[in-house]
Formats: sequence, C-alpha cells, structure tokens
Amino acid sequence: MGDDSEWMKLPIDQKCEHKLWKARLNGYEEALKLFQKIDDEKSPEWSKYLGLIKKFVTDSNAVAQLKGLEAALAYVENAHVAGKTTGEVASGVVNKVFNQPKARAKELGEDICLMYIEIEKGEAVQEELLKGLDNKNPKIIVACIETLRKALSEFGSKIISLKPIIKVLPKLFESREKAVRDEAKLLAVEIYRWIRDALRPPLQNINSVQLKELEEEWIKVSSAAPKQTRFLRSQQELKAKFEQQQGLGGDADGGDDDEEEAVPQVDAYELLEAVEILSKLPKDFYEKIEAKKWQERKEALEAVELLVKNPKLESGDYADLVKALKKVVGKDTNVMLVALAAKCLAGLATGLRKKFGQYAGHVVPTILEKFKEKKPQVVQALQEAIDAIFLTTTLQNISEDILAVMDNKNPTIKQQTSLFIARSFRHCTPSTLPKSLLKPFCAALLKHINDSAPEVRDAGFEALGTALKVAGEKAVNPFLADVDKLKLDRIKECAEKVELVYGKKAGGAAEKKEGKPITGKTTALPGPAGDKETKDAATKPGPLKKATAAKPGGPPKKGKPATAAGTAGAGPKGKKGPETKEIFESELSIEVCEEKAAAVLPASCIQQLDSGNWKERLACMEEFQKAVELMERSEMPCQALVRMLAKKPGWKETNFQVMQMKLHIVALIAQKGNFSKTSAQVVLDGLVDKVGDVKCGTNAKEAMTAIAEACQLPWTAEQVVATAFSQKNPKNQSETLNWLSNAIKEFGFSGLNVKAFISNVKTALAATNPAVRTSAITLLGVMYLYVGPSLRMFFEDEKPALLSQIDAEFEKMQGQTAPAPTRGISRHSVGGGDDGEEEEQEEVGNDVVDLLPRTDIGDKITAELVSKIGDKNWKIRKEGLDEVTSIINEAKFIQPNIGELPAALKGRLNDSNKILVQQTLSILQQLATAMGPNIKQYVKNLGIPVITVLGDSKNNVRAAALATVNAWAEQTGMKEWLEGEDLSEELKKENPFLRQELLGWLAEKLPALRSVPSDLLLCVPHLYSCLEDRNGDVRKKAQDALPFFMMHLGFEKMAKATGKLKPTSKDQVLAMLEKAKANMPAKPALPAKASSKGVGGAAPAKFQPASAFADDLGSNTMESKPDLKKAKAGGLSSKTKVQGKKVLSKPSLKEDDDKSGPIFIIVPNGKEQRMREEKALKVLKWNFTTPRDEYIEQLKTQMSTCVAKWLQDEMFHADFQHHNKALSVMIEHLESEKDGVISCLDLILKWLTLRFFDTNTSVLMKTLEYLKLLFNLLNQEDYHLTENEASSFIPYLILKVGEPKDVIRKDVRAILNRMCHIYPASKMFPFIMEGTKSKNSKQRAECLEELGCLVELYGMNVCQPTPGKALKEMATHIGDRDNTVRNAALNTIVTVYNVHGDQVFKLIGNLSEKDMSMLEERIKRSAKRPSSAPVRQAEEKPQRTQNMSANASMMRKGQAEDMSSKLKIMYRTYRIQNRNMGSHPETTHTVPREFQLDLDEIENDNGTVRCEMPALVQHKLDDIFEPVLIPEPKIRAVSPHFDDMHSNTASTINFVISQVASGDINTSIQALTQIDEVLKQEDKAEAMSGHIDQFLIATFMQLRLIYNTHMADEKLDKDEIVRLYSCIIGSMITLFQIESLAREASTGVLKDLMHGLITLMLDSRVEDLEEGEQVIRSVNLLVVKVLEKSDQTNILSALLVLLQDSLLATASSPKFSELVMKCLWRMVRLLPETINSINLDRILLDIHIFMKVFPKEKLKQCKSEFPIRTLKTLLHTLCKLKGPKILDHLTMIDNKNESELEAHLCRLMKHAMEQTGKADKDTEKGASRIEEKASKAKVNDILAEIFKKIGSKENTKEGLAELYEYKKKYSDADIEPFLKNSSQFFQSYVERGLRLIETEREGKGRIATSTGISPQMEGTCVPASTHTVSSSIGNTNGEEVGPSVYLERLKILRQRCGLDNAKEDRPPLTSLLSKPTLPTVASSTDMLHSKLSQLRESREQYQHLDLDSNQTHSSGIGTTLASPSSAAANIDDLKKRLERIKSSRK
Repeated sequence: MGDDSEWMKLPIDQKCEHKLWKARLNGYEEALKLFQKIDDEKSPEWSKYLGLIKKFVTDSNAVAQLKGLEAALAYVENAHVAGKTTGEVASGVVNKVFNQPKARAKELGEDICLMYIEIEKGEAVQEELLKGLDNKNPKIIVACIETLRKALSEFGSKIISLKPIIKVLPKLFESREKAVRDEAKLLAVEIYRWIRDALRPPLQNINSVQLKELEEEWIKVSSAAPKQTRFLRSQQELKAKFEQQQGLGGDADGGDDDEEEAVPQVDAYELLEAVEILSKLPKDFYEKIEAKKWQERKEALEAVELLVKNPKLESGDYADLVKALKKVVGKDTNVMLVALAAKCLAGLATGLRKKFGQYAGHVVPTILEKFKEKKPQVVQALQEAIDAIFLTTTLQNISEDILAVMDNKNPTIKQQTSLFIARSFRHCTPSTLPKSLLKPFCAALLKHINDSAPEVRDAGFEALGTALKVAGEKAVNPFLADVDKLKLDRIKECAEKVELVYGKKAGGAAEKKEGKPITGKTTALPGPAGDKETKDAATKPGPLKKATAAKPGGPPKKGKPATAAGTAGAGPKGKKGPETKEIFESELSIEVCEEKAAAVLPASCIQQLDSGNWKERLACMEEFQKAVELMERSEMPCQALVRMLAKKPGWKETNFQVMQMKLHIVALIAQKGNFSKTSAQVVLDGLVDKVGDVKCGTNAKEAMTAIAEACQLPWTAEQVVATAFSQKNPKNQSETLNWLSNAIKEFGFSGLNVKAFISNVKTALAATNPAVRTSAITLLGVMYLYVGPSLRMFFEDEKPALLSQIDAEFEKMQGQTAPAPTRGISRHSVGGGDDGEEEEQEEVGNDVVDLLPRTDIGDKITAELVSKIGDKNWKIRKEGLDEVTSIINEAKFIQPNIGELPAALKGRLNDSNKILVQQTLSILQQLATAMGPNIKQYVKNLGIPVITVLGDSKNNVRAAALATVNAWAEQTGMKEWLEGEDLSEELKKENPFLRQELLGWLAEKLPALRSVPSDLLLCVPHLYSCLEDRNGDVRKKAQDALPFFMMHLGFEKMAKATGKLKPTSKDQVLAMLEKAKANMPAKPALPAKASSKGVGGAAPAKFQPASAFADDLGSNTMESKPDLKKAKAGGLSSKTKVQGKKVLSKPSLKEDDDKSGPIFIIVPNGKEQRMREEKALKVLKWNFTTPRDEYIEQLKTQMSTCVAKWLQDEMFHADFQHHNKALSVMIEHLESEKDGVISCLDLILKWLTLRFFDTNTSVLMKTLEYLKLLFNLLNQEDYHLTENEASSFIPYLILKVGEPKDVIRKDVRAILNRMCHIYPASKMFPFIMEGTKSKNSKQRAECLEELGCLVELYGMNVCQPTPGKALKEMATHIGDRDNTVRNAALNTIVTVYNVHGDQVFKLIGNLSEKDMSMLEERIKRSAKRPSSAPVRQAEEKPQRTQNMSANASMMRKGQAEDMSSKLKIMYRTYRIQNRNMGSHPETTHTVPREFQLDLDEIENDNGTVRCEMPALVQHKLDDIFEPVLIPEPKIRAVSPHFDDMHSNTASTINFVISQVASGDINTSIQALTQIDEVLKQEDKAEAMSGHIDQFLIATFMQLRLIYNTHMADEKLDKDEIVRLYSCIIGSMITLFQIESLAREASTGVLKDLMHGLITLMLDSRVEDLEEGEQVIRSVNLLVVKVLEKSDQTNILSALLVLLQDSLLATASSPKFSELVMKCLWRMVRLLPETINSINLDRILLDIHIFMKVFPKEKLKQCKSEFPIRTLKTLLHTLCKLKGPKILDHLTMIDNKNESELEAHLCRLMKHAMEQTGKADKDTEKGASRIEEKASKAKVNDILAEIFKKIGSKENTKEGLAELYEYKKKYSDADIEPFLKNSSQFFQSYVERGLRLIETEREGKGRIATSTGISPQMEGTCVPASTHTVSSSIGNTNGEEVGPSVYLERLKILRQRCGLDNAKEDRPPLTSLLSKPTLPTVASSTDMLHSKLSQLRESREQYQHLDLDSNQTHSSGIGTTLASPSSAAANIDDLKKRLERIKSSRK
C-alpha cells in the first residue's frame, strides 16, 4: 500500500486529477463533503475546481464517475462561479454520461443539467442537449429528449425556448429507434400542454398514424393552464408564492389570474420554418398569367395557391407576383379567377405577415374597387384577402385608400368597405385608433348611415359601433355631435354587440377611463352651479392642487372621476364638436328677452334705452353696467341682456361715450355670465363693425376677447373674421386681423381652423389697402410661430414682392418661441389630460399640411412612362425620370395615388448607371415633400430599397440616399421604418458602407423616439456582428448606436441577445454593453401635459400655469422651452429639464442667464488630450470630402465640454440663421475671451470647416469675417497653429479659394495671407500645392497664384518638398486645358524666375516643346504688356495692401509685372543677356539665394554695356578732377502734355519711374524731381503705394549705371554725376521718411539697394570728386533712414543675405562686408523697439541658411572675427529679448534637429542667466563680447576704462589724453587687442587723436579737424554714437553750435551759387564717415535737390524724432536744426536758392 500512502497526502484538488482511479474516487468523495460544507457561495475555494468539474463528469472509471457526478451536482448547486463551466460540463454529460448503462448516472446527469438551468444557464444547456439529438447513439438521443421534457415540465415554456425544439421534433418522429419515437411523443405531449394548438401546424407533415396517436394523447391533456414548478434563482418571490399556495391546500386555481399572464401566448407562426417559394414558381408563370385562355391563367394561379398554402414564407421580392395577382383581381373578366387570385393574395399575406405590408398599399384599392362583384364566393375571397392584408399593415397606412372608395357610387362597395372598416376596428386598441384617424373615418361613416341603401346604413352603424366600443365614447362622441337620437341609439346598440379581438379588456378600459358613461344630453352641464364650481377651482389654488395631483403624469386613475370638469372629457380642444364648457341656448324671441331683462334691470334703464337724448342713454348704460356688475352668474340672462343692448339704436349708436359703455357691458356680460354662442352671434356683427372705430375700437376688441374666452377662440375667430371680410371696410378688416394676431398669442393656437383663416388671409393680402395687407402679414407671422415653415406652402403662388414680405416676417419670427397662453386657462385647467389632446397639439403643423390642395397625378403616370423608366437604353430611362421630375414639380403637392410609379422607381435604385440612381433618389426626395405624411404607405416598397442604396461604393450616391431617407423619415416618422424585418435584413448584409450609414442614421434617429416597435430587437444580433466587423468605421458606428438601442430595448433584452454569440465575442459585447449602459441616454419622456403643448409650440390652454399657482404643480411638470421644429421630430426640446421643481413662468429669463457666462470654457490640457486621441485613432481623423454625420456628432461631443450649451445649440442647429447668430456671438466674444478661443481653437476651426460646406453665402461671408479677426488675434498673441489644427483646417479653406463669387475668393486669399504669420509658409506650401490638383479650375488657378506669392515673399525655401519637385508640379499646369490656369502657372513660374533666376529651367526639367516655348515667350514678353495691365493690378492692390500686416508688407504681385514697359524691357534684356553670357560670378555659388534680384549690371539706353566690373574694385582716378571742358548736354524737356498722355496715375507713375533708370542723366534727374514732388505732398504720396519696389529697382539700376558707366566716362562733367547722385539720394530720403511707403520695399529689393548704397560709400572715385564727401555723408544718412524705416523683417533678412553673399564673393572687399555688419549692429540696437513687428520665423530661417553656408568652423577661418561676432550678437540679443519663446519660432526650418542654429540657441538659453549683466553692457556698446572673459589683469581694466572714456562724448578728449599718457608711461603696453575689436573708423580716429595730442603737446601746429566730430566706440555706418545725441542739437543739449558747422554750410551755399571754395585738405574717408553732425543733414539734403523746401512742416517732426532719439538710444541723426533762429533764416535762404535752381533748369 506504499502507493496509497503517497496519494493520501495530496490535497483534494490534486487527488481529483490523480491517475489512479482510487485516488480520484477518494478525491471526489472529499470534494463532495467539502462542497456541502462551504457556506459562502463566493468563497475562493470554488475557483480551484473550475477547470476540474468537467473531469468529474467524464471520468473513465464508472465507479469514480458516479461519485464525480454527485460532487459536480453539489458544486453546480452551491458555487457562485459554476455558471462558467456550463458549456463543457453539459457537453460532457451528454456525451459521456447519457450513454452509461447505469440509470443512476443518467439521473445525476439530468439533475446536473436541470441545476444549470436553475442557475440561469438554460440557453447553454439547451444548446448542448439539442446537439445531443444529432448523436448517433440512440441512448444519448433518448436521454437528451427526456431531459428536455423534464426541463420544460418543471421550468415552463417561458424559460425553455420551444422554437428550436419544435424544429427538430418531426425529425425525431422519423427515427428508426422506437425508443426515440416514444420519447419524442412524450415530449410533443408536454409541449402541447404549454402551447396547445400552436403545435399543430409544425407537426402537420409527420406520419399520419403518429399524428393520430398524438391527437389522442392531446385530447387527454388537462385543460388547466400548466404551471411552473421549479424556479430560477432570480425567481425566488414566485417560488415563495407557489409554495404558499401549495401549503394552503394546493388548489392551483387560487392564483389563476396572476399566473394566467405568466404563460406566454406562443404564436404558432413563430415556431414554423419559413419556406422559400419564389424559386418554385413555374418557369412560365408570368407568361401564363397573361395568357388569353382562362384555363392557362387558372393553372398559373393554382400553382401559386398551392405554394402559398405554406403557413410561413421566406421574405423576398414578391413585387412582381403581387403585381400579377393584383392585375387578375382588378382586370380579369373571369370571376372564378378573381376569387382564386384573391385567395393567393390572402395566402401571401398570411405567410409573409408584416413583410407583406409594403405591398398592401397597392392591393387594397384594387380589392375595395372589386367589391362591386355580387357573387358570394368572390366577395368572400376578397374579404378574406383584405382581412389578411390588413393584419400585415396598419390602418393608418391604408386609411387614404379606404377613404377614397367611401364615396363610391356603388352601394355594394360602400357596404363592404364599411364592413371591412368595422372588422379592422376590432383589431385596434384605443392607442392604435387615435383621433386623427377617427376623425376622417367617422366623417365618412356618418354619410353612410344617412345613405339611401339600407345595407350601406347597417354597415355604417356597425363600423361606428365598433369604433365606439374600441375608442370609447369620450373619443368618438365629439364626431357624433350632429347625429340624431335614434341613430345614436342604434350606434350604441351595435357597440354592445361587438366582440373585440383583444378581449373585452380594451373596451372596458376605455369605459372605465371615462369615469361615468356619458349620454347624449350630459354634454351640456346640468346646472350653472357646476360651471361655477369649475371656475372657482381654477381661481383658487387650493382645490386645484388636489385636482391636478395625479394629472401631470398621465390620465386620471381609472374609476375615479377627477372633479366635475374631468367627467366630460372632451376638454378644451376647441374642435367644433360639443364641449364641456359650451353652454347651449336656443334662440329667444325678443318678447321673452324683454321679460327676462325686466326682471333683472331697473325699469328706468329699459325705458331710456332708445331715448332720443344721448345723456339719458348714457345714464341708462351706467345703470345697466352697475346692474350687471352686481348680478350673480346663475341669475344673469346673458342672451336677454345682449339683445337689449342690440335693440334700437343698437350698434348704430352715434354717441361714442354711450357706444364705449355699451361695448364695455358686452365684455362684462361675457366675463361674468354663462355666455353662449347664441348670445355671441347677437353681438359679434356689431363688435366687428366698431373694431375699426378710433374711439370705440379698443372696447370692441376687449369685448371680442371676452367672448373668445367664453365661447372658445376658434369659433369666435372664425365668426369674427368671416364677418369682417363680408364687409367692405378696410379699417375693420385690418383691425380684426390685428385683434386675431393678439388673441392667438393670448389663447394659444389649439383647435384653430387654419384653412378658414388662410383663405381670408389670402383675400387680405390681395387687398388694395396697405394696412390690411400689413395686418395680414403680421397675422401670418404669429401663425408661423405655431404652425412652422409649412405655413409658407400656402402662399407659394403669391407675387414675389408679397412673398418676400411674408418671408421677411417669418424670418423675424425664426428662433422665437410661441408665448404661453395667458387666457382660456381658467376655464380648462382642471380638465383631465388625455392622450388625444397631446396628439392633437403635435398635429397642428401636420394639420396644416393636410389642408394643402393636393393634385392627383395618378393619370399622368401612364404605362408608357413606366415602360420608359424601365427601358434598356439609359438615355430613354433618363427621359422617363426627367418627365417624372417635371410632373411632380408642376403638381407641387400630390395625392398618394401614384399608380405604377413606385415599382418603376424601385427598379432604378439599382440601375447600373449611377447618375440615374442619383436622379431617382432626388425624385424620391421630391416625392416625400410633395406627398407629405401620406408617403408612409410606400415606406416598405420604396423606402427600404433606398436604404439598400446606402451600401453604394460611391460617396455621393450614399449621401444622396441618406438625404432621401431623412426627407422621408421627416414625413413618415420612424415607426414605419422600424416595423417588420426589413431593417434587420438590411443590417444583416455584410456591406461596410451600408452598415455604417444605416447605424449612423439609426443612432441619429433613435434618441428622439419615445417608443419603438418590438421589431427593433431583430436588428440586435446584426448590431453585435457589426461591433466586431472588420471595418473600423462600422465598429465605431455600431458602438455609437449601442446606447440608443439599449435606451429602447433595455439592458436585459440586449444582454439576453448575446446568448447566441461565440464565447469570445460574447464577453467583448457584454463589456461594450456595460459601457453603453453607463452612457445610456434617458428616453425622451412622454411630455407631462404641461409641456406637451409647450413643446409643440402652440402652448395649450391647459397647463401653462400663471405664476399664481406655479408652485402647486407637482414635481412632474417640466420646464420646457417650446421649440416647434424639435417637437415635431418627436423629442423634447433641448432646454427641457425633467426635474423642474417649479415651472418658471418666464422661461426667457432663464435663457438670458444662461447666455451671460463665457462661451468658451477652458479645459486644462483639453486640446492636448484631443490631439492624443486623434493620434491614437480613438476618434475619427478630421478628413473627409463631405462631412458625414459621425464627424459632426464627434465634434458636438468634443465641444460639449468646452462650449456654452446654448451656443452649441446654435452652432449645430439645422437652420443657417442660427449659425449666423453663433458666429456673431463668437465675433463679439473674440477679444474678451482670447484664452478660451485659443484653448478651443482646434474645435472652432473644425466647426468653421463644416460651415465651408454650407451652401448659404451669408454664413460663408460671416465665417470668413470671423476667420480674419481670429487670425489677427492669433498673430497678436504670437500663437502658432499646431499641425493638428492646420491639417484639419487649411485643406478645407483652400477648397473655398475656388468659389465662383469674387468676394469670397478675395477673402479667402486674404485669410491665407494672414495664416502665414501663424503657420510657416513652407508648411502652407504643400497644402496649397495639393489644392492645385482640384477639379475646380478656379481653385487651381488661385492656388497657383498663391504659390507664386509665397515664393515671391519667402523665397525659394518655401517650396516643399524640394524646389525642384514643386516647380515640376507647377509646370505641369502650363498645359492645363483651362486658360486661367495656364496663365496662373506661367505667371507663377515667371515670379519664381524673378526670384531665382536661370536655375528655374534646371529645376523644372524637361517640358514639352510647346510648354517651354510658352514659358520663354512669357518671360520675354512680360515686358511688352500695354499700360493697362499695371492699372488693373493697381486696382486689385488696395485690398491686398490693407490686409498686409507689418510682417508681410511686401507687395504680392511680382514687381516685374508692375513695371512700366521701358523698365521692364531693360530688366528682361539684362536677364536674357545674362543667360547668354553665362552666369554672373555672383550667381554661380550653389547656395540657394533666397531673395535675389541679380541686377548686377545694366546697360544704358542704346543697349551696349560699357564695362563689366566686380562690384567693389577701388579705382584711383585722380585725373578726373582736372578741369575738362565738355559741351553742356541739352536737357530733353518732358512733354508738357504729360498728364493728358497718361490718363491715369498708375500708368503715369510707371512712365516716370521707367525714366529714372534712363541712360540720359537729365531725363533721370527730371523724373526724380517729379517723383520727389509727389512724395513731398502728403495727399499725393499715397499714389506711390504699390510702386515702391519698382521705383527702388529703377534707382539702384541708375546707381549701377553711374558706377559702371558714367563714372568711367571721361567726357562727362562730374558735377552732372554729383547732381544726379544728390537727386537720387534726396528722393530716397524723402521716400524713407514716409514710413507707410518705406515698409512696402520687399526683401530682394532692399538687398540690392543696400548693395548699391554700400558700394557707393566705398567708391573711392566719389571721394575724389569735389562734392564727394557730401555725397558720402548723405548716403550715410540715407542708409540710417533705410535701416530705421523699412519693414524690419525685410531689411534684417536683406542684410543677412547680403552679408552671406559678400562673404562668399571672392571679389568683394572686406570693407564691404564690414559695413554690412555695421548695418546689422545698428539693426541689433533697434531690436528692443522693433522685436514685436518682426517675423522671427523668417529671420531665424535666414540665420539658419547663413549658418548652413557658413558653419562655425568656416566662419572662424575668416580673416576677420567680425562675422562670427556679428552673428553671435544678433542671436544673443534675440534670445535676451524673447527668452525661451525664441525656440517656438523655428517653424520654417525643415529638419531643425540638424540645424546648428537650434543647438546654438539652446546653449545661449542655458548661459543666459550668468551672462545677462555683461551682455547688456556689451550690446549697448554695439559689439558682442559675450564669450570673452571680462578681464585678465589690472592693465586690461585700466585700458578698458580709458577706451570707455574715448567712446563717450563728454570725455573723449580726456580719454585720448589719458591714453597718450598711458602709452608714454608703458611704451610696451599693447593696445592692439582693444583697437582690433573696434571698427576701422574708430582705430583711425584714435590714431589721429593721439597724433593731434602729440603735435599739440609738442606745439607743432593747429588742429586739423573740426571739433564737432563725435567719435564712436564701435562705429557703425550710422553717423552718431548710440548713447548720445549729436552735439549740434543746440536746444536739447544746451550747448552752442561750433563755428565749423556754419563754415560747412557756407561752403555748400557758396558752391551752389557757383563761388569757389578755398581748397582745404580733405580728411580721409573714415573720418568723414564718422562725422555725424547735423549740419551734414541740412547741407546734404539741401544739396540733394533741396530736400528741405518744406522744413517748416518737418520742424515738429524733427523735434519729435529728437525726443525719440533721447529715449531710445537711437542715434541722433538728422534730427533738429542747429538753432531755431539760424534755422529760420536758413530755410528762407534755401527756398530762394531752390527756386533759382529750378528756374535755371527749366
């Protein structure tokens, strides 16, 4: 036993798995004990055995197995987790236990199965047992059947699903094994106990002997209903109840009532297998059915009859079959065949049930018409057919057809139709027979009961009786108002005989609801007392509370009358039927009236009524009034009193005071008495007559209102309006309409007869009197509030002018809600609310639609048209469809009779030609609008096929189908769609498009529904398969729809439906269900009666409480914001709050409060979170061709957290007006909520992209307006768009650039411009490039133009991915088929050519011959445009210029295009020559030259280039100064007709500018003078805008011409050159003083300009000229102006590029680069003021490019260390000013990680803290010593101190002296390092200073240079030190100006007058350049073409500038004049000179 001892030690669970059977047996025994011991069902112990239980039951050892089964049973019974083992254990039991010979094993197996069922695992067990039935072993089959039988017997048919069992029964009966057959018989008997006869049909086909045996057994079955005897764990209460009954003596009948409902009624149909019959039809069926011989037709029909005997048919397309049968019924002459066809139809309807519904509409009219047949068998067949068909559809759907035949002349048809109606009513319940249906039927049947034929009358009575029984008297009585007593009794008699299909309960309920049965007469309330009681109840809040306590939740409790008013049900419906409140009076004769009046009025009063004296009449009225005021209601004889008032003179009363009293009394009587319509009719004529009276009108209106309150507004209004329009008085008519408008607002719209008013309103609209028309339009506006847009349909044919007025009125009303009624409440607030009222209210809108005059187009739908639509040739099909479209268009509103059209259109929905499919869809959409709600009957056979189209692969077809489905659903409601299996069949199809569209649609529609048909459950299995679909979109849609399915079906049903899924799927789906359960929306509640009306918009009389009793309305009332449109959709309006504690009497206040808060709520990290989700694909990526609903829903969801609710409602409203409103609000809040806007920017931009898809222009314009403001704001805030924001917005914006409307295109281009400031142009480029691929040619052209602009503005680097690819792409458009696109492409490439030169051709690569020649031609020819072209651009320009901000003020159109012809020709010729001559040295380097206008050389007028020299060679041409006699050149006079010649400014300016570049000096001077004149006059200077680049190009071309040609020309008088220089520089200074113009200069042009000016400064030949020194000073001044006034981004960019070029060019002199760097330093000093106006992204891009060309290593190799220090200083300053933010501006750099720049910036940021102090000092000095160590030794400190003094203005001499001393003292001291770091100027200045001191000390001679020089430390090309204002500004510094200044000036003046100046030594160039003093300014500008001719004006400006210079350390150049007195004298002097010069020129 050694072995034994080993396993004995093992734990139980291991024993159970042991290989020894004994060990296992022992384990099972111990496990059994353990399982019985564990109390806690959730103990962890259970989980150990989860995997073992299957082994327990399948043990291979029989003995052990028995024990194992016992243990397993105990486990299943007690363990909480046992359910998880169901499948495997049940399968084990079936396969390994049921085949055991031991009965005990089998028993235990059965018990285990039953125990699993008890723990709620019935489905899984049943599944395993059914599988067992397929086993080959008969033992197993028998055991399985037995187990199923036991389960059914114990648990009942509710828990054990019978359908699958019944399915297999017939097969079991066929078994060869007797045991199986016997067991099957027992099972069949058990099933029969539960479902009785429903079992017969499925077993019809088994062996007849067996069937007979079964029948015998079935008879023996007890008739008592079977009971469940064993209960699930969840049914413990039931179990307790059952046991209690058993205990009481066990008579099962005790609980009969309750139990009866427990057993579900099983429908045999459900248990049947569907049979497919369409394929079994005889092949020649359709030929035979049309055959001439009736026998053949009969054969065909008999074949069908046989097939349709199958009780359940497979769904399919039966349209053709039905059509054929219908034709037989309708047209066949052989009545026998008619009957046969009818039988076939009946069979089809029975077999298909709801699936036949779609054909019902076609067949019903035919059958009804056929009732004219007299033969009983035909009639019977037709009756059977129509009854069967009725069950497949609803009464609502076929009501139109039935009503249509009710008026047929044939009595048999009438009789049979009524009988059919009666039979149909029996199948109805009060809810399926609403008033809207009863009303038309009762009206038609009332005609029948008055018919001459007795059989028609009888049938009518029967139908009405049935209606009465079903719907209850309360509902039907109003329609029977005019029926006499005899007939009414007959109807009631019929009602009593009627047996309802749904048992008596329905009828009983209806009656119980009434409270008391109402007899004919009780409608008039028995006594006035009752009325009074009601009134009191209304006025005192006390009783009301009790009365309404039960009300808001629904109808009063059965059997309890709810106060007196409640009994008489009809409530305040205002329909014309008799009503509770109505007081009926017979008309009294005048004598009786007088008698009655005498009893209550003083005698004197009656006598004086017709007195001739008005005062007596007045006194009489006063008495009359008093008497009325004191009368009790019950005593007041209203009719008598009003008849007295109407007695002579009655309403013809002439005295207005008496008349006013009279009218007031009428109002009093109406308010205080029981006022009847009879009384009202007495007075209304008179009232209407007076309503237009100026004095009495108000009183008349009050009286009318009082009567309306007493007799209901609908009746009163109808009377009043009819009376008014029977008169001719326009005043009365208009006032009546005004009164009605007001009354509707006070009383609400309930019950008004729209149709009656509409005809009167039409009359009023046609009136000649404008007041009447206006009143009519106002009334329409009020009606619109209640009726909604459908009201407009009635007026479509009015004149356009009138229609536009009506539309304007409607527009005013849009968005408003109907006010709550304030009158009419008191009468009715107590009435119980029944469902009918609510429906009626919702129908106001629909009622109106019903009133529309509809055309019958049935006869137009001819067979010919139908065959056209089905033709083989698509063109003919299209013709047919076109015809249909025009038929519907003409008819506008149509009747539902459309003949064969539905079948024809259905065929076209799967047409191979998609265009026809789309056309069909649009026809169907049209059809829905035209037919209105009647389209319902076509949902099944036309609507569902449209849903199939949702699976089309083409997006646009799907969109069209969706629009169609929505249009239909709007008319039909959703019920029709959801009924039946059609939708689930669609969802079953595995088409991803279909599934996602359909689920999206359901998710949108379901939330709004209050209830859905149970058939929705059929969709659930397919919904689950969608949740696991391969397609992500389908899964997403299914998840979105899940909560809405659950909202209607409940979690339990949904969870139960997962039972049939695979285990893995099931777990996933259940998890999703749990998740959906959490998000499940509440069902839109059945509006409490208070709000049902509010929602409908026409708030009813009943429960809109006045604030007096607002508090008493219980917690159920809702606070609702009526919103008509939403109510129609079925949901409560969005503002409804279900938990309203009080009803706010002023909802408007609430809304206003809502709107006060911020509109954007900042959610921390919200945007980042959204981006992460999008990245992770948790949400849809914002990418679509047209926005689908899921995108809109997603956006809505995302917005809900961060956008105010009310704004979101506006933003996602269906109506565009609300979008406009939302945009206005957003514009208002833009400034105030900057942070909010930025935090929601991604969502705002996405929402705006949706607006781009709107078709409404006003929304689009508003959107663009908002975008402009938004981008300006973002630019101010320095915001940069994220990638996510850009990619979800820019592509959609670019779509709009192709809009046909000019305005919109311009706006979009303006917005694209602004985008570049907040999103790098290089990233914008690919988006725009993508836009060039559009199909829209306008868009292609605009995008190409935009690309050109980008290249022009930002250079070639914007071209992405590479310039080559981009250009190739652009060049493809040169061959575009659209002319504008071709032009745009050519212009763009010309622009690129202008920027990039010849390389363009290389980049474009191979172009076709044709394209290349076009391009070359364009490049050559763009010069030869006629002068009108620039004009056009000038006109286009202003819009651009306004939109430009400081960063991008360069002109967008290429300068090239703007140039006038002459300049252009020169410019182009130069280019073309350049191409021929091989590239210029400067263009050969490989760096992409960003802004390059390589005009490095130019030719003069005769086209020969004089010489070509490198830019900066120094010429020493001393001999130039020898006096040479040259004949003076003649000045060519400019034509005096200059202005006539050029009619407009633009071309004039172009002409003048072209002359600036002329080779003839005088022409050029003349042109410059003219431009200078223009620039000086403020009003004219603007004209130059747009021509600046052009002018500057001309100028520097002239400078090059001088440099290369004139200076080298020996013959030329050098004074001429100086004059030309002075003119050029003068004009330029004027230009650069006008900031707005200066900013227009673009980068490329500025680069070339600076190149020209610096070259000029360094031109030694100029120094040698007599006046050269002055010229250079002026240039110096000009450079400063250019640096200060140009657009800072452009000039910085230009300087960087220039520096890069100069360092690269080998020929360039080091001095050139040095001056460029000085300019850069100057810019650096300006940075603190200008930093905000600079586009840093661009500057950093330029620096990046610079660093790429010159990496640090390369820079360090330069001879001078200037460049590297310049760069470092610039970067350091930028870092200091921007801080870490600087790193955000690297957006334009592509791979910034590789950029040296980024690394450098990061380093700088690191060291910033330590370096700050030093950096400040150094930067101020203008140099950068950031990376030098401050000092190494004392000596350095001393020297530094000395140099500091030299650099400062006050101590410069002292400094020099100290330096002199120091050098003397330490002769070996090395001052080289200090000098080396400074500028050339400074070095020479120091050396010169030291020499001077030396000569002074040694007494050698006098000072050579003027003392006015203020040297600078780090000299720039700017002539004054940064820290000082030049000494010559006398008034600011308080110093006197030195004599040298005046000497200087005198010298200039002398020269001007031609006097000789004594020769003086010219100081060297450097000193000149550093001479900054103001005299220079004055003199040079004077000389420069007398710049100061307007000095007086500019004096203030100068002073202002001077202040600036003090504050901001900008150098004091060119500021004020020397001293005011001398200045004034100077000005006059200068003016005279100027005049003289001018005259001498002329």
